[in-house]
Amino acid sequence: MGRRVVVAMLGLGGAGVLWGARVQQFLTRLGTPSFLPGSDRFRIYSVVGSLPERSAADYRLRVTGLVRRPLELTLADLQALPPTRVVRDFQCVTGWRVPSVPWTGVRLADLLDSAGADQRAHAVSFRSFDGAYTESLTMDQARRDDVIVAYQLQDKPIGAEHGGPARLYVAPMYGYKSCKWLEEIRVVPSVVPGYWEVRGYDVDAWVGRSNGRGDRPTS
Repeated sequence: MGRRVVVAMLGLGGAGVLWGARVQQFLTRLGTPSFLPGSDRFRIYSVVGSLPERSAADYRLRVTGLVRRPLELTLADLQALPPTRVVRDFQCVTGWRVPSVPWTGVRLADLLDSAGADQRAHAVSFRSFDGAYTESLTMDQARRDDVIVAYQLQDKPIGAEHGGPARLYVAPMYGYKSCKWLEEIRVVPSVVPGYWEVRGYDVDAWVGRSNGRGDRPTS
């Protein structure tokens, strides 16, 4: 990489601190590394080299798999359900943390109940509309009160850079468990390792538990 390119990228990186998501989106579309310090002290990651976008009007979330009543929900449908507000630190496995972040959304357990999740199923998997990212939780983990499908972050609609219009938020676990750009919730017989788990990360990612490596981003 030439000196001018390096200087240009450093300049854009500094601008990212000021302009946050707009510069991140510009950089990722150019094919540069999909990480940049973002706004609100978050760092923005994407495993596909771009920021997936879907408008609030076009957004759909499906609840499928071992359920009696498969669901397809719009963002308005989610917002019409009883809301849950969770204020917790957001912790990345790479070491950075944003304290006392308010999230608003719908308890994942409520969506599973609405779909009639099979009581014999032991896990839930999640798929992102970026076309690459997946995650999963045990059924017991998924039914915790601090696991939600969030549509607000810091009392504002979740933008594309943070995984909106709706994303998973798993409060007691490292950020890679909180699947961004959430498209599908699927009730499954057993845990299916997600995108980072097949690359060496813990399936049970409780905060405070080291994965033994700090060189990979979260999503």
